[in-house]
Parts: sequence; C-alpha cells; structure tokens
Amino acid sequence: MSLRTSLFAVAALGFGLLASFTGVSTVHAAGLVTPSGEVVLTVTGKITRSNAGDAATYDMAMLEALPGRVTETETPWTKGKARFEGPLGAALLDQVGAAGSRLKITALNDYVVEVPVEDFRTWPVILATRKDGKPMPVRDKGPIFVIYPFDIDRTLYNEKIFSRSAWQVKSIEVQ
Repeated sequence: MSLRTSLFAVAALGFGLLASFTGVSTVHAAGLVTPSGEVVLTVTGKITRSNAGDAATYDMAMLEALPGRVTETETPWTKGKARFEGPLGAALLDQVGAAGSRLKITALNDYVVEVPVEDFRTWPVILATRKDGKPMPVRDKGPIFVIYPFDIDRTLYNEKIFSRSAWQVKSIEVQ
C-alpha cells in the first residue's frame, strides 16, 4: 500500500469515527454527511458541496459538530447577558463551499433578511443553537438564531445589525 493510499485510509477512518460520534450515519458522495436526525437547516444557492440534491441539509448534531464560539452578551431581545453558543457562520460557509456575496436568510415565519457574506467572514458571527446551555425552542427564537459578536465589537450594536440577526432560521440561500 502506498503512503498516499495509507493516508487516505486514515483520513477516511477518522472522518467515519467523527461521523459516528456526532450521530451522523452516512457520508454523501459530495463530501457532506447525510443528516440522521430532523433537518433544521437547509443551505442552497451558490454552493459546491451538498448532501440532498443541490442543497446541503443539516440536523442539529451536524451543526454542533462545526467549529463554534460561545458569546456572553446583551441583546435587544434578552434581559441582561445571555450565553449563546453555536457554529461559526464562516465554518458553515466553508463546509458547503459557498461562493456568493450575499446570504438570503429565511425564518420559520417566512421573515427574510439579506446579509453580506462579508459579515460572516469579518466577524465571528454564530448560528446560535443554545442559549444559557440549553437548546433553543422555537418559542424562544430557536432552533437557530444569528448572533453577532456584540461582546467583542460594540459598534455592531446598532439597528442595521439587529435587522440581520434573524431567529428561527430555517434556510440560507447563498447568492
């Protein structure tokens, strides 16, 4: 067996172990695992990696397996500081091979907001899946809430950014 073949086998084994630890069952031909749980996010548009036709679908375990961040911050929608955690928006974009300049983010109630991809690349914006250590139910802005890093850059605490902070997110279209 060549060194290249051996390295590929080790990488494939590692990816398989990662998938088994995260509760994800299969790897799609395009390189993304297939969700084993309820799909909570669908990414479409200008992407190069998918697992459901032209879309990349995610269950909660897949999202929470992405590199993430914890932020403790005040928001206009919470009393006092809240602790939000979830995957970095940039990590999601990297995983799907996003190639656009805008994101059309749609919520469960069909609220739509356009967000520049640059926001996810410039700041550590997260797709919060947990608040104060607990999964966020729909009635409390879950299951996914776009949270900007108000804790590290107070200039983001403004109406323009508040309007981009969608909650109950169900899909992202890369444009």
